[in-house]
Amino acid sequence: MPDLEIQRDVPLAPLTTLELGGLARFFVRAGDPETLLAALRWAREEGLRAAVLGGGSNLVVPDEGYPGLVIHMAIGDIDFRDGGTVEVGAGVPWEVVVDGAVTRGWAGLECLTGIPGSTGATPIQNVGAYGQEVAAVIERVLVVDRASLALGELAPDACEFGYRDSMFKRDPERYVVCSVHFALRPDGQGTVRYAELEKHVSQDATLGEIRNAVLDLRRKKSMVIDPDDPNRRSAGSFFLNPVVTSAEADRVAAFAVSEGLAPHVTAVPRYPTQGGEVKLAAGWLVEKSGIAKGTRRGAVGVSSNHALVIVHHGGGTTTELLAFADEVRSCVEDRFGVRLEREPRLLT
Repeated sequence: MPDLEIQRDVPLAPLTTLELGGLARFFVRAGDPETLLAALRWAREEGLRAAVLGGGSNLVVPDEGYPGLVIHMAIGDIDFRDGGTVEVGAGVPWEVVVDGAVTRGWAGLECLTGIPGSTGATPIQNVGAYGQEVAAVIERVLVVDRASLALGELAPDACEFGYRDSMFKRDPERYVVCSVHFALRPDGQGTVRYAELEKHVSQDATLGEIRNAVLDLRRKKSMVIDPDDPNRRSAGSFFLNPVVTSAEADRVAAFAVSEGLAPHVTAVPRYPTQGGEVKLAAGWLVEKSGIAKGTRRGAVGVSSNHALVIVHHGGGTTTELLAFADEVRSCVEDRFGVRLEREPRLLT
């Protein structure tokens, strides 16, 4: 069994993009599956809960910290193989994977550029943006079963992917992602089907052109981590775009017109889903409920560039951040009758 270097009282705020939260009572860095297994076994023997930390870009840490063992995933292997297959360790920064794919001319990830965090989180969240989702290119996921402490592989069907969702997200105590295998398309055509992206690149754009256009769009919304950006401390989109029935979407649109929030029902953003439901734009709902970009409550507020992003301006607390998020959610629900769901995970 690998020697475990267990640390005590480690600050978690510097390991998250929000830069908020308290200490991990115990902390260990896992650079390989064997260390991960040993850490989980140690936590079990000590009667402690164990939480897994990746890039910290989709995590909210309570002010009181975490009373158990935090395992920082640092499995850093990456292997681009012939035919478009890529095997990536959970600790590899996601942008490294996107860059490697685009540089090689392998299609499938070009629209997912600029997303912070590590690769292990991508199947958990079913990361998606600008018309792409990782579920479309995941071939299999190597996992550790928390109950049996055994390694195994899961096919895409077993992952039960949905919109920003998966079995991993719904049942976080069941598996830990160790690595992800992607099946990309060498010399494949890039994906240009998102309306906003179509305004900036043509259907026959190169992968590099698509990637650069997405990065430009994300920068304008402060959705790329930049140390000089005052909106940099965030967890990205704080709320999911709500998915509702067609009748509910019609109701929201009619209400918006009746209240003078939109000139016509077609001006209310809505996107059909493959399941026959409708996805509404959470950012639009936030702004039309009276929460403007740049709204601030002390050390926390809404990004000045994107209404769906809640930012920490420094010197704040997680309690303040969550209270403000609740305020935003209540405003939307009171105004439109639509309840927004939080996207980042709260470490509990």
